[in-house]
Amino acid sequence: MESKSVLLSLVLALGLVWSLGDGAIPATVTLSPRAVEGSAKHPPSGVHGADLTACDPLPPPAGSVVHVYPAQASQLDALVAAAATGDTILLHDGTYDLHGDYLWFDTPGVTMRSASGNREAVVIDGHYETSEIVNVHASDVTIADLTLKRARDHPIHVVAPDDADIANTLIYNVHIVDPGQQAIKINQNGAMTHFPDDGQVACSHIELTDAGRQFVWQHNGSCYTGGVDGHQAWGWVIRDNLIEGFWCEEDLAEHAIHFWTGSRDTLIERNVLRDNARGVGFGLMSSGDARVYDDGPCPGASYVGHYDGIVRNNFVFAGHDGLFSSEYGFDCGICLAQACGAQVVHNTVASTQSPFSSIEWRFAATDAQITNNLVTHNLRQRDGASATLEGNLADAPLSLFVDGAGGDLHLAQSASSAIDRGAPVDAGLCDDDIDGHSRPSGSGRDIGADEVYFVDLSSSRKTVDPRRAAAGATLTYTVVLRNTGVSSATDTVLFDAVPAHTTYVPGSVHATSGAATDAGAIGWTGTVIPHEPVTVTFQVTVDEEVPIENTAVVTDSYGTRTVLRAWVNASQVYLPVLLR
Repeated sequence: MESKSVLLSLVLALGLVWSLGDGAIPATVTLSPRAVEGSAKHPPSGVHGADLTACDPLPPPAGSVVHVYPAQASQLDALVAAAATGDTILLHDGTYDLHGDYLWFDTPGVTMRSASGNREAVVIDGHYETSEIVNVHASDVTIADLTLKRARDHPIHVVAPDDADIANTLIYNVHIVDPGQQAIKINQNGAMTHFPDDGQVACSHIELTDAGRQFVWQHNGSCYTGGVDGHQAWGWVIRDNLIEGFWCEEDLAEHAIHFWTGSRDTLIERNVLRDNARGVGFGLMSSGDARVYDDGPCPGASYVGHYDGIVRNNFVFAGHDGLFSSEYGFDCGICLAQACGAQVVHNTVASTQSPFSSIEWRFAATDAQITNNLVTHNLRQRDGASATLEGNLADAPLSLFVDGAGGDLHLAQSASSAIDRGAPVDAGLCDDDIDGHSRPSGSGRDIGADEVYFVDLSSSRKTVDPRRAAAGATLTYTVVLRNTGVSSATDTVLFDAVPAHTTYVPGSVHATSGAATDAGAIGWTGTVIPHEPVTVTFQVTVDEEVPIENTAVVTDSYGTRTVLRAWVNASQVYLPVLLR
């Protein structure tokens, strides 16, 4: 406590701004009920955003907020060390050069995020001088909405301390560029007595560029790098991320997403993995040190690399000439090794040249369910592993996809060998697809990560700026209509009543295409072409400072309605509601 007080005095002496937030951001986000059963072993403290299951912006901060600017980069380590439970460190736009400093989070319930919410506008650069930029050693820590680049080792390292387990780490909307080793490393303590559980990596972009690839080899003398690398971790969720570029000309990189050495109940879903030597891995070795569990989830096995867990609705693609000409090429898309009880369901693995394995399962402790996966090459059993295979399609041509050679692995309308051809799947195991669309859309499930909808407006979104406003302020509402189906949504209708407690600004409605009206309410009619969004905006003034809800209803020519909501002066997060 004395050292904490000294650091707080330093913060105040440096003239940093300390203020109170008025929103409601959690220190972390409770895992979705769709996560594997049994993962809520460590209930998070404080208020949490249990409904945050897509990639919506985080709510505004709550509690004490420390405002930091790039000129104060040299004090950032002291700020982090001084933070108390419930504090948010809010970084304003610019580049923060650490020059060897590192950020040590050993107080639970601390958040560090950008003020703007734009992850590209706040860059923390280690210049390969800082070994690890963010070190997480406490529960309920959130890192969000910023870029971390050029750590000599790991940009983010989550490690259990020697005196307690830690839980509920949230890494959200983070861009990680050119790590010297693994981008996100997750470890138990050295004695293997305390563990980092129930974390989440979501809505992030992790990449290794050509320049970073050269540093990896110079730094390590090997290709010791990868995306997310978890050891002895239970209940992590890795979702909605883009991870790309993890390979070297020589040696073999680790996976884009890898959980092993006795990890358990990992959920890996809706990720796009591009041009990595290995895609998803559960387990790796045939023997070694590993976490064991009191309930013995895999009886009779002497060593287990990964217990249970689900890999679903992921796109894994390889098409880079440099990757294929490297020493090991594209090794495997989804790789199971001593993976007891793993479920690999509705994934798409495609490559422009042959891999060693599109999906493989290896070693005697592996007993997997492999269902409704679409691969352009092979399914491979190795070294005494066992699996139940149903509804998979192997050796599929790239012509099944919207742009197979370019990596868009959504199914083409002509993909008759995959559409409606999948095997039945138990309710709750994989009820939607990579875009969040419900399965099935037709008479049966589509094979692979994509479920074809001929017209689908469910990815449409409604936002408002600002999200907090006093009487007299002007609000701008923006509706973005997106069609992720394969056919144009003709005769689409938008109805948007002017919200209570506001007054419409005459003539403020505008649309990028179609016909917009403002006679009594905001209206729009027109066609939404696949992957060509239509934007409708209008403005109102606030009559009184109260919670303001605005609801829009979008109806397509099939009669399917999508309900979109936006709030001002409130903290709710809403996802679209489909009414069929």
